Amino acid sequence: MALFFDQEWYDARLAERGLTRGVLAAVAGMSAEELELAYKDQRELTAAQIAAFAELLGAPLAETARRAGVGVHAAPPSPAAPAGLVEMSLEQKVAVLEARVAALEAELARLRR
Repeated sequence: MALFFDQEWYDARLAERGLTRGVLAAVAGMSAEELELAYKDQRELTAAQIAAFAELLGAPLAETARRAGVGVHAAPPSPAAPAGLVEMSLEQKVAVLEARVAALEAELARLRR
């Protein structure tokens, strides 16, 4: 289980980008209910989900993991590839890339306002 999920930090990062918890869940391949359980420290997050969160929020992987309460459990990024992409499954890589696209689209939408 997560040690402590910092809801305020995550919600503040989402608000800065004009995003919702639903977007955070979607980029990590989670349902809204699964994310809510993670927010309540009742569901563990995978390394791929943490990487997707970091990409979407534009935050360092280590801080994103620490704020999710799993910093000591998350795998460190591989020096050969961002966010340990080499060690991830195809599905995990797609989730990370989808998170990156969602973050870019959110940033473009923010800039167009």
